[in-house]
Amino acid sequence: MATMIEENGPSTHGQGELSSYSSRARQKLESLLNKNMRIRMTDGRTLVGLFLCTDRDCNVILGSAQEFLKSSDSFSQGEPRVLGLAMIPGHHVVSIEVESDSLADTQGFGSSH
Repeated sequence: MATMIEENGPSTHGQGELSSYSSRARQKLESLLNKNMRIRMTDGRTLVGLFLCTDRDCNVILGSAQEFLKSSDSFSQGEPRVLGLAMIPGHHVVSIEVESDSLADTQGFGSSH
């Protein structure tokens, strides 16, 4: 099972709400460390690997990454290319899917507990 990451911040935020949201977002990101991610990029490539870290610019570092090229044949993905450690610039990220271990992991950033 996979879950899409959503980042829905508070629409109106004072200092306390922003701090609380930032803390929840940080906890969510920490819970995703070392989980398998599938990242689709603007050029049609898909990278799959272990989520190691991100930064303020939304760049993502994947470990043990494999690259899948966009195929003209919808039934054939082709052979993956092994990349190892890969950095994906945040402005090239179209979508991120995370393999979840349980249904409890499927809640996005904006969900309330």
